[in-house]
Amino acid sequence: MSSVLYDLPGPVARRRSRIGSVVGGVVVVGLVVLVLWRLQDRGHFEGDKWEPFEDPDTWNAIRDGVRRTLQAAVVGIALALVLGILLAVGRLSERSVVRWPATVVVEFFRAVPLLMLIFFFFLAFPDLGSFGALVLGLTLYNGAVLAEIFRAGILAVPRGQSEAAYSLGLGKRQVMQQVLVPQAVRAMLPALISQCVVVLKDTSLGYVITYDELLRTGRLIYDNYFNIIPTVIVITVIYVSINASLSALANLVERRTRVRTGGAPVVHAPVDAGAAV
Repeated sequence: MSSVLYDLPGPVARRRSRIGSVVGGVVVVGLVVLVLWRLQDRGHFEGDKWEPFEDPDTWNAIRDGVRRTLQAAVVGIALALVLGILLAVGRLSERSVVRWPATVVVEFFRAVPLLMLIFFFFLAFPDLGSFGALVLGLTLYNGAVLAEIFRAGILAVPRGQSEAAYSLGLGKRQVMQQVLVPQAVRAMLPALISQCVVVLKDTSLGYVITYDELLRTGRLIYDNYFNIIPTVIVITVIYVSINASLSALANLVERRTRVRTGGAPVVHAPVDAGAAV
């Protein structure tokens, strides 16, 4: 039995795949055990290294770091969504006087590393403060990426949909609002949520401009207690837990989207030339 694009694997291929999975799993587990053994051998798991996490003040500091991280992420995501919609509309405009400036803005901010943007706004506009510089950098960079997601989602709707709407006498605005956007939104949701995960992780770049988010909070803890490995483990677990929750939401939305759209492919974030550092 085969699909349109490729032949389904036979018994030999499936057996090789299972063997590869087992070998890969054994290698990964072995590496984890080796790392843990080395850390244990160097005393990173001794009780005194974990004592700071028995202090309520430490967890209060971590809680405040999580709150500031989420605050910057939520504000950055909200502003980036608004900017992304405006830029996408500009790029889809038939008027070159609107389309070209929007294209230049999108391509420029997608190409500039996010860390450079944050540094620039922090140094050039000190009145913004670390929070303002971080949010502005997140907004411009991710707004440009989201603009491409919005544009790709609208262009992914079959052309026959708009042609049929025009044949019924609908105007361009009506076609966009009533036909294209509702279908595009379902396809864009997984990519949008995935980009929200990226924004949340990118808030850690606020560390370099002394914004007291979760990563900087962890740095302050291990600077005071000299327990870098336990602190890194705790902070990593928190980041992974938050991002895993958002990723699970993205997967749920994607599954529901595929059911509603009859298995049609969803729109993924475009590969950009200036990935965040």
